[in-house]
Amino acid sequence: MSPARWSRALRPAWLTDPKVWRTEVLAGLVVGLALIPEAIAFSIIAGVDPAIGLFASFTMAVTVAVFGGRRAMISAATGAVALVIAPLNREHGLGYLIAAVILAGVFQVVLGVLGVAKLMRFIPRSVMVGFVNSLSILVFMAQVPEMRDVPWAVYPLVAAGLLMMVFFPRITKAVPAPLVSIAVLTAVTIAAGIAVPTVGDKGALPSSLPVPGLPDVPFTTDTLVLVAPYAFAMALVGLMESLMTAKLVDDITDTHSSKKRESIGQGIANIVTGFFGGMGGCAMIGQTMINVKVSGARTRLSTFLAGVFLMVLCIVFGPVVSDIPMAALVAVMIMVCFATFDWHSIAPKTLRRMPVGEIAVMVITVVSVVVTHNLAVGVVGGSVTAMVIFARRVAHHAGVTAVKDPDGTTVVYRVAGELFFASANELVGRFDYAGDPDRIVVDLSAAHVWDASSVAVLDTIEAKYAQRGKTVEITGLNAPSADLHTRLTGELAGH
Repeated sequence: MSPARWSRALRPAWLTDPKVWRTEVLAGLVVGLALIPEAIAFSIIAGVDPAIGLFASFTMAVTVAVFGGRRAMISAATGAVALVIAPLNREHGLGYLIAAVILAGVFQVVLGVLGVAKLMRFIPRSVMVGFVNSLSILVFMAQVPEMRDVPWAVYPLVAAGLLMMVFFPRITKAVPAPLVSIAVLTAVTIAAGIAVPTVGDKGALPSSLPVPGLPDVPFTTDTLVLVAPYAFAMALVGLMESLMTAKLVDDITDTHSSKKRESIGQGIANIVTGFFGGMGGCAMIGQTMINVKVSGARTRLSTFLAGVFLMVLCIVFGPVVSDIPMAALVAVMIMVCFATFDWHSIAPKTLRRMPVGEIAVMVITVVSVVVTHNLAVGVVGGSVTAMVIFARRVAHHAGVTAVKDPDGTTVVYRVAGELFFASANELVGRFDYAGDPDRIVVDLSAAHVWDASSVAVLDTIEAKYAQRGKTVEITGLNAPSADLHTRLTGELAGH
């Protein structure tokens, strides 16, 4: 095959599709615009210059577009990461913050290689729903300050922006409605001279590209010990948000993504961001929903262009971007909130049919995230709650029935269910140690032994009968259960 034919064979199909190009380019532009005020706001949370957050959003988006595992997902500076590293910056300075970002990236690469993404399968659907709903609430809550103590003109501008985004797609979907809304509201406020808060009021935009360099810290063991806890916390929070967002995009687009590659890609992006003086970041569900759900983007091009447009808008069109009214961006984010929230999950019809435990897990996830503003706390809390509820439910499924032989010399106890630490402990009280005959058979053909606690309980049952001079025969173990029982029986001292 000729080089030209090889090139055409390896080239993605969307590269030659003008419609896809238009969608991806316009989606990237909308996201780039929306990233600017958020990056500045997160910089304030972290206590750094706005340029630090904008540089992070640029390098994160561009790098993840190349190395990430989920197409069309947006990564940039985020509030969750800002909250984690803000104390380090406040107490020790920017140099240590940058060092923590680089080390967090290294941790993420290592965790990705070790397969931490596989833990995603242990996160139940109710936690995912709670995750999505809580993020929608947080994004909306972040818009509230922009509508408090502001000129009255802000409110009709927000309403006009929402109306345009609702009705413009009925006219055409060739141009994203959020981009039209932003452009029209900016033109109206400038032409009419309406004095409302603008992007420029959030902070000065950078006038040049970031320059690579090393963090200004002593390269000693003391520095490593100081930044490591912050870096590890940032790595975990960033990975959790990114992997949860990637799973959400998988569901929306009916496509699969490599969570391992995404984990490693997030790490590489944070390492690059740190060397370019950024504050680090992870996937952003709000901007991702603008890109995927509102604008219809599906490729890496939109992610890459979001970062590129961000810098171009700041450096080349800084004065114009500074005049964009915050009301226009607030309207976009409110629309994202409504589009992202799973309204079906709180419909009365759904709640009547849903098991109480599932509803409890969803509520705990939402409340934990909204109260702490920490997605990791909500996801972990919800997942632990789901596991406890599941363990309690399964624990009651272990049943015991006793059948005595007609001659009265043997009793057979048939155990059915899953035997693990929560269910096995109840077995001890289900046997008649004093009243049973001299021979006891424990039939486990309808059960499965999962852990050492179960083996210890079986040993305890045998010991209690042995104290009375009676013998116990355990039968029916399947292969995995028999292997575990053989390896551990008699070895669990102190049971």
